[in-house]
Amino acid sequence: MHTGYSIVTGSIPISACRKPLKTFSFLLTCERPHTLSNEMEVNRMAHKATRKRLAATVAGVGAIALVLSACGSSSSSSGTTSAAATSAAASSAAGGGGSASAGPVSGDSGWCDTVKSKYGDLTGKTVGIYTTITGTEADAYKKSYQLFTECTGATVAYEDSKDFEAQVLVRIDSGNAPDIAIFPQPGLLSQIVNDKGAVKPLPEDTEAFAKQYFPDDWMNYGVVNDIPFGLPNNADFKSLVWYNPKVWAEKGWTVPTTWDELTALQDKIAASGTKPWCMGIGSGEATGWYMTDWLEEYVLRMSGPDVYDQWVTNEVKFTDPQIADALAGVGEIAKNPQMVNSGFGDVQSIASTQFSDPAAKVLSGECPMWRFAANGDAFFPAGTKFGEDGDVNAFYFPPMNDKFGQTVLGGGTFYAAFQDRPEVDAFMYFAASPEYANERAKAGSYISANKGLDGANASTPILQTALKKLQDPETTFRFDASDLMPAQVGSAAEWKQFTAWITGQDDATTLANIQAAWPSS
Repeated sequence: MHTGYSIVTGSIPISACRKPLKTFSFLLTCERPHTLSNEMEVNRMAHKATRKRLAATVAGVGAIALVLSACGSSSSSSGTTSAAATSAAASSAAGGGGSASAGPVSGDSGWCDTVKSKYGDLTGKTVGIYTTITGTEADAYKKSYQLFTECTGATVAYEDSKDFEAQVLVRIDSGNAPDIAIFPQPGLLSQIVNDKGAVKPLPEDTEAFAKQYFPDDWMNYGVVNDIPFGLPNNADFKSLVWYNPKVWAEKGWTVPTTWDELTALQDKIAASGTKPWCMGIGSGEATGWYMTDWLEEYVLRMSGPDVYDQWVTNEVKFTDPQIADALAGVGEIAKNPQMVNSGFGDVQSIASTQFSDPAAKVLSGECPMWRFAANGDAFFPAGTKFGEDGDVNAFYFPPMNDKFGQTVLGGGTFYAAFQDRPEVDAFMYFAASPEYANERAKAGSYISANKGLDGANASTPILQTALKKLQDPETTFRFDASDLMPAQVGSAAEWKQFTAWITGQDDATTLANIQAAWPSS
């Protein structure tokens, strides 16, 4: 998600990691009804009727008809009838690997001709984008939007806010909803759809177009109450371990490809008097989120995707032995003074270390290993060379159980519209295109589940490797669990309890307190 540009010293922008984007989630109510309200039912039925009318209209338009005929029919997307967490987990399970199983799709998508035919000249129109994404990453997005302006004549007004999750609710309630928002979590999108009814469903032709390029599971992350609202944007690839290849070569350490090799390596490093891992959970209001990723990695690798999906929907509780075993496994590293906190101090130093600070220790050679997502490139200074022969590199966090295959933990953001003006609909169609994905990747530190994204456009070898694994049909992908759970659980409770855990609270108390935060209905 992040550019490879330098990050100046000082405070880290909240856009620098997807987790902190949930900073204000605890302010929101996340009870997700099992039945639709009367208003939502009316909206759902109206949407279905609108989609049928749209399909009939489009069938008479030559250029659009060609697009739809290439896609096949597309009625309401599959998904569950309740929370996004449920629909996401179910679709993930149904979709199997969760990767772009058909492999990259090449060629001109025809998006520009389609929007011109459907919407005409949009010169003088403006599309507003509201997002958490700031700084150099925001610049990369703005650059990629020029392609839309060149085609349609419409300009894009980019507005970022570190308080997105709180302010988007204020704007909706005041009648000033943005044209389009980039949602950092499917759960937040679902919440706003259910609580506010302000989000516009994807137009049918946009949905059909998007389905040509995105796997079913990624499309279904944006489905709420059987209706598609969210359009996939970037993909975060979290299952990576960063290291300094020059230091490793000097030490004679080799990149592990299995869990046994990884544990043997960390024991070897520890025996030499060096702590093999560095960690930090500091992140302002979001302090503690970093440990949720570690727990998710262990649950997915130890118990497999089915248990992971059941955990997301609360069928498997935090107090379940399988989750307890996973946390105990994390603790063998995170609470072991022999294993952490390289370059910073003892175990306690993890709580006071910012989540991004280990990057500098990797670059200096003080930190042998740092588990962080592919967007960790944002925390290295300008001029840093990435790759096997570079200053820093990253390897795939190995699987623990061969029967679960190549498991990958990830996340992502989603476009969703609050307005249905022609220029807004045109932008959403553009955002589904491979041309957009490639343009955005060229602008820096971005990969997507879009099957039309050419790996050569990924800005670093690490991102190229991540994209290749994401597009590998053998990969089993699962979306960040805490981003799919209710905010009371996935942010407020988990963040607080894992902060307490790393500073001494026992496993059982930690898990029981998180489980107690789960909404009763």
